[in-house]
Amino acid sequence: MLAPQAGKEYPCNWNEFLDWFATEEACVAYLERLRWAAGFVCPRCGNAAEAYRASRTRLMCRACQHQCTVTAGTLFEKTRTPLRVWLAAAWYLTNQKQGVSALGLQRVLGLGSYQTAWTMLHRFRRAMVRPDRERLKGQVEVDETYLALTDRQEPLSAVGRKSSTAKVLVVIAVETLQPTGFGRIRLRRIANDSAACVIPFVQEAIEPGAQVRTDGSAAYRSLGELGYDHQRTVMLGSEVPAHASMAGVHRVASLVKRWILGTHHGSVQPEHLDAYLDEFVFRFNRRTSGSRPASTILSGALTRPICYPS
Repeated sequence: MLAPQAGKEYPCNWNEFLDWFATEEACVAYLERLRWAAGFVCPRCGNAAEAYRASRTRLMCRACQHQCTVTAGTLFEKTRTPLRVWLAAAWYLTNQKQGVSALGLQRVLGLGSYQTAWTMLHRFRRAMVRPDRERLKGQVEVDETYLALTDRQEPLSAVGRKSSTAKVLVVIAVETLQPTGFGRIRLRRIANDSAACVIPFVQEAIEPGAQVRTDGSAAYRSLGELGYDHQRTVMLGSEVPAHASMAGVHRVASLVKRWILGTHHGSVQPEHLDAYLDEFVFRFNRRTSGSRPASTILSGALTRPICYPS
């Protein structure tokens, strides 16, 4: 049994999707190929041998008699939504250039509740981040920007919904290519622009030895001592405008603001912003790729589930 190739083996149009995943059995078989490419491995004892099929979806280890399903321990664990709907959501999410809101996904798939659509999207956003992804290299620009978010709460009276707007600080790292162009990016929500917040981000996102270009903020002064080639550009009084000397971070800041306002209408709860930033990074870093990112997401879906907040 060969595993589907991440980024390649997935339907590229809706007609292919209907052919590939016509039944729940076909969806289960596809996930089995993703999870156990070399054959079934018992999650309890680690025995690698052909499992006994206790039912259509339940597998039993012949060594320890442990029973499990292909969705156990994955983002699909304990879901009551059919796998065919999950795979359709992955296809639709990745085939929309600017993504999709939870309300939009609910309408397209005919889901019974907004919470179901929200949970599906957030589970997929978690799968978009690989724990072992490579850090940024070469020449990297780092700066911060504010995002204006609208937190729309449930109706408190007959007047309507209560909305409040908050400004959230986000730190941005962008690879700059020579002679022109941008490479990969990283984004993270931070509490403030102090060294305690920005330095850990740089260390996690950027490979030591890279040339890190920042503004004149004192928060970045220790980068040289941490193994980075730190290039500071003081913006105050400079004849070169900030958007020219730090073009990468300003371009990405503009794009992420437009994406939040366009696709999600600015209605993102600040505590969930990191998940949306992960999706934006996933899309930006694959903007020139000819692969099919839905299979990449499904390959990363073999992680722990996320629940809708109560």
